[in-house]
Amino acid sequence: MAVTVTIQDLVKHYDATRAIDGVTLTIEPGELFFLLGPSGCGKTTLLRAIAGFVTPDSGSLRFDGTDITTLPPHKRDTGMVFQSYALWPHKTVAENIAFGLEMRHLAKRDIRKRVGAALEIVQMAHRATHRPNQLSGGQQQRAALARALVVQPRCLLLDEPLSNLDAKLRLDMRTEIRRICKEAGITSIYVTHDQKEALSIADRMAIMQEGKIMQVGAPLDVYRRPNSAFTATFIGEINLVDATVTGVDGDTVTLDTPLGILTAVQDASRHSKDEGRKTKDDLKVQIGIRPEVIRFDAPPPNANRISGTPSDTVYLGEVAQHRLHCGAVTLKAFEVNPRRLHAAASETLSAWIDPADIILLPYSKANSNSVDQDFAQQSCRA
Repeated sequence: MAVTVTIQDLVKHYDATRAIDGVTLTIEPGELFFLLGPSGCGKTTLLRAIAGFVTPDSGSLRFDGTDITTLPPHKRDTGMVFQSYALWPHKTVAENIAFGLEMRHLAKRDIRKRVGAALEIVQMAHRATHRPNQLSGGQQQRAALARALVVQPRCLLLDEPLSNLDAKLRLDMRTEIRRICKEAGITSIYVTHDQKEALSIADRMAIMQEGKIMQVGAPLDVYRRPNSAFTATFIGEINLVDATVTGVDGDTVTLDTPLGILTAVQDASRHSKDEGRKTKDDLKVQIGIRPEVIRFDAPPPNANRISGTPSDTVYLGEVAQHRLHCGAVTLKAFEVNPRRLHAAASETLSAWIDPADIILLPYSKANSNSVDQDFAQQSCRA
């Protein structure tokens, strides 16, 4: 049965480093939940704490309300899938899958039945008698999944399970892992640093930085409404531009920016000028503009209009990536179904942005007009 995982104020130190820094999180039954962040952010330590391989210094872990914080790993009813697969090379696929059941001293008839069911769910029944060295990387990963599922865990833990696969196989296995987890009806917690992986298959995700949870939400919400410049730049590509709030009318915010006067449509309560701000600096924000929301076709009446001169263009077939110089700011813009490959450096291109596609972010001097390595100017990249 799928379990509710509740993490409360969890802390883990390694000397002076807080690998987990007061994490509080609830993962719902049957949810495919991602822990996502850069290397060293604490996501794997958190996963290992849930598995029981790491003992937290403080805080609690609960499965369906039962405290498991100090429970040994083998008593937690979790299944673990490692990035290295960890299959026994001298055993067949079926024997690898059966190993955990044999350690639980199940009857041979029950073992055969459950191994057969696990092989079916990962579509590996035709490889039951093969050894790991006779399997592709994707097949080995399926076998590792079956071995974790066959013990009927309450929670499945996946530690970067696709990192050893080539790019094409990773794409194929994304949807397979989601299908397998959903078909098994199991609560699944998945660690990765691959943003596309998380966006494509997660029910919800938590973005981590330096041991802390920065934002939790569904992929669409985190991508379209990040709550900080860190989250905005980590998930996808984005241009960050300094701006000043000059007016708020309901959910419409008017902004003075280096691109001109722009409007944004969203919850503007935290940017209202009537919140007791003392100085002009308190009206500063940053706006985030995803490259794909910059459009080059005919604009609707309420659109934010911008113009700039193009420089570098990278043609990728279905999309062209432009670098657009707009006065003091350089933007990265993605043109879908591109009709222009190269424009003269002196040519001015007109573009537009829907107010609903402009993201308001808290002002951060550290992230002010962040520089993208590709542009060496003010375009930001994840």
